[in-house]
Amino acid sequence: MQKKMLGMVPFLATLFAASTAFAQDAASNESDVAMWKAISAGLAISIAAFGGALGQGRAAAAALEGIARNPNASGKLFVPMILGLALIESLVIYALLIAGGFIGPLG
Repeated sequence: MQKKMLGMVPFLATLFAASTAFAQDAASNESDVAMWKAISAGLAISIAAFGGALGQGRAAAAALEGIARNPNASGKLFVPMILGLALIESLVIYALLIAGGFIGPLG
């Protein structure tokens, strides 16, 4: 049941976005467009930051659990953990750059 609900989320999001896009007049209001760009970019970066924080938390917890079970393996676990955390953080930074480029200058 949960997989069906999760599969319906992109479909419904596309349906709602398409219906509002086709419902506009010929003369679009620029402030409305800028507002929706800012809202969508904020939502995108918040989802990316939440996912990155969740991934970093799980990676650090798994590494610390492995070190707690076998303290002699701390040297072998430390470098891959830091590398994994850096790669997760880079994905969040990419999302920030894409969201910032999508908005453009707001001035």
